[in-house]
Amino acid sequence: MILPADAHIAAEKLRHYLLVPKARNDKSKWLGRAGYTPENWDRLEVDIRQQVLTQEAEKEETNLYGNVYRITCGLRGPNGRVLRVVTIWMTEHETGQTKFITMYPA
Repeated sequence: MILPADAHIAAEKLRHYLLVPKARNDKSKWLGRAGYTPENWDRLEVDIRQQVLTQEAEKEETNLYGNVYRITCGLRGPNGRVLRVVTIWMTEHETGQTKFITMYPA
């Protein structure tokens, strides 16, 4: 299944979570290897839409809030390096909207 191209990707999740160094579960250094930084967070959004959302999603589970999907694929960063990523998405039962939940190394 291909998820909707207009899925919601919260800018705050990219700018203030994935691309910010953290003491635990830091993803910023990993994403930094491909050239992603807080300054080019919008490039990460574009790349997720163009490179990840165009791939097949596998349904992981259905919970109280919606259907959860996983996409595992390569993500080519601004510097040309490809990271193997897992992204998690949810299509909410209540609204029908698909939302980006998180990303981590495959």
